[in-house]
Amino acid sequence: MWKETRDREFGNLRPNSFVNRIATARISSIQLSNYKEIVSSHRGSVDSLQVDLTEGRYLLAGAADATVAVYDVQRATNYEGGGLIAKHKSVFVINKQHENGHKYAVSSAIWYPIDTGLFVTGSYDHHVNVWDTNTTQVVQNFKMPGKVYKIAMSPQARSHMLIATGTEDVQVRLCDIASGAFAHTLSGHRDGVMSLEWSTSSEWVLVTGGCDGAIRFWDIRRAGCFCILDQSHSQLGRRPPLLSRMTTNKKSSLAGQSSNEKVRAPQRKVPNGNALKLYSTGRVSSHVKTSKQRLHPGMLSSHDRATGHYGVVTGIKGTNDGMYLLTAGSDSRLKLWDIESGCNTLVNFETKRLQSTKAIQMAVSHDSALAFIPCMTTVKVFDMWSGQTKGTFRGHYENVNCCWYNAQDHELYTGGNDRQILVWSPSKIISDEMDEWRKGQQTADAVDRDNWSD
Repeated sequence: MWKETRDREFGNLRPNSFVNRIATARISSIQLSNYKEIVSSHRGSVDSLQVDLTEGRYLLAGAADATVAVYDVQRATNYEGGGLIAKHKSVFVINKQHENGHKYAVSSAIWYPIDTGLFVTGSYDHHVNVWDTNTTQVVQNFKMPGKVYKIAMSPQARSHMLIATGTEDVQVRLCDIASGAFAHTLSGHRDGVMSLEWSTSSEWVLVTGGCDGAIRFWDIRRAGCFCILDQSHSQLGRRPPLLSRMTTNKKSSLAGQSSNEKVRAPQRKVPNGNALKLYSTGRVSSHVKTSKQRLHPGMLSSHDRATGHYGVVTGIKGTNDGMYLLTAGSDSRLKLWDIESGCNTLVNFETKRLQSTKAIQMAVSHDSALAFIPCMTTVKVFDMWSGQTKGTFRGHYENVNCCWYNAQDHELYTGGNDRQILVWSPSKIISDEMDEWRKGQQTADAVDRDNWSD
């Protein structure tokens, strides 16, 4: 760490490279925090976690006892252990006794993407509520036809305020906060929708995972889905970086131009003059004359029944660049998909067992190099591109349901059936780092010392 700091100070390291190296070093040292503790206010399993996207300060949690709580993860409520352990109690809690509180389990709780003044909750009581954070009152309410499994809002949205809801019904409903009504429904799944997520690269694209094993891509501006992932379509590994692909395409285009220059088309003279006119000696095939009809996936029965998992799709998480999609299923499989080609990249994740009875919330690091996956009572850290296990976090006594990675503080928050919210943070400065820092300081002092110093 101190070496990178010194290189950045002397201008040997670019700012972006410096930030990435520090972040990578901090992530590699994540462990169960011994200086920060969240005092859980829940009496049921914690099923949903999210830190606000504007300040990175407030943690929103939803639990099976119908409670919703907000925690300040940056400012401690009090300190214990001689001031070494920071206790973070809830800022406020909404439970069943609240006049507008949910009656059954809160399955999903999310912040309004651009402001902490609103948050949204979905519950098994068939309701999606939009809350005013300052007054803790419901400002919008949407009645659903069944249990609400998952809700999501697009962090990229600038033209709409839609809440995508996945329920035990086969249709995905889009709730409009601005009008207080349903914008429209997305039909295609043959069973309930347990997981969904908006694209990180487009405000119009929604990805849903159903209990029928299907993973569908929707453009909400048009009817029907435009892509269904098929686990039988695969490619080996990730595609090459954009720069190398551009170089390859440029070389191929140059080669094509050179070949075209060598082979000239036959020419003939025009009767009225000396000009030459190109003409084709071959016959144009019928499939070139008529443009190929573009069929909607819903019109192809074989493709419409394609599945991404052998069972329920329990989790969906896209990479931050919007190029890949990580999915989890009740078949205890993790799959990484190339969104551009729609193919399974065949990355072999070393998983043992995943939950199959409820949705799980996965997380990825700031550079999408690591994936944090709830695996029963543990949280496993996988390399996104090789599938190798980089670490295993053990701290919960029962199954882990949700993860959230805070890119601002490089911390991971996990919630489980043991009603606890655990904080996994980078280790603080240890003696080895202090010794290295002292050596660096001595070297710097020796370099900066004036010639006339005693």
